[in-house]
Amino acid sequence: MGSSPPTSDPEFLRPDGSFNPPPPPVRRPRRSWSYAPATYVLVGINCLVFLVMVAHHVSVGNPTSDQLLYWGADNAGNVLLQGQWWRIVTAMFVHVGILHLATNMWCLWNLGLLAEPLMGSTGVLAVYILTGAAGNLLSTCVNWFWFNQDWVKFHDLGVFPAGAGASGAVFGIAGALIILLKSHRLPVPPQELHKLRKSVIYFAAINLVLGLSISFGTMVAHSGLSIDNMAHLGGFSCGLLFAAPMVPRIGSSRDLFLFRLRVALVLVIGILVLFGFYLAQLPR
Repeated sequence: MGSSPPTSDPEFLRPDGSFNPPPPPVRRPRRSWSYAPATYVLVGINCLVFLVMVAHHVSVGNPTSDQLLYWGADNAGNVLLQGQWWRIVTAMFVHVGILHLATNMWCLWNLGLLAEPLMGSTGVLAVYILTGAAGNLLSTCVNWFWFNQDWVKFHDLGVFPAGAGASGAVFGIAGALIILLKSHRLPVPPQELHKLRKSVIYFAAINLVLGLSISFGTMVAHSGLSIDNMAHLGGFSCGLLFAAPMVPRIGSSRDLFLFRLRVALVLVIGILVLFGFYLAQLPR
């Protein structure tokens, strides 16, 4: 049975006494691709760089060090002896084969979709670039001292390994999430937040231990896959530092979130600049 129109409500009556139907309810627009644009753009750039490399005859599964360096991989000798500091940034978009790309992009996709509602698109882009740079700077520093023997005085850049991949930045996003998911401002049940945060902690811990184990096995066997653990540690530590002064965008006022984001940016950029200045002053 149908219901009679609410003619007694003045809001629905015309001046002549006839019934005026209420306006249709406003439908909220569905989330489009721009729900996490920074994550999609970063994944797209990494995939595009790899496709361009393959189109220029770089090996799909096992590119050489020379090929990686040509496309912007990190290398302590090139950075510190030849001043190619741009490699600190470009290396986080270069990958050592399709498997390396696929695993990094899978992690970036999942962590980015979780992080972007908490820190915004600008925050995700900043975390990716700054923590990736922090990881590459630490890797450059450690490789310089580890491989800097007498033969380096002859500028034999081949003794330094090539470093590439988004994993340092991925660890940075994980570090930032571990801090932000602890916030009491988030309108999420504490049990759910605890589960999410624990899963991110397990991700970081398992992958750090796995990377260290593989590197130890490679060192013992003098061959095999090489993992840039310093890039992982540097990125993860920088992610923790970046998120320390921040509050999540969800549950906080816009002004407070933007202010804390600016503080985080200034803090991390300042530290990275000082670290880079220190590396630039190392004896050659």
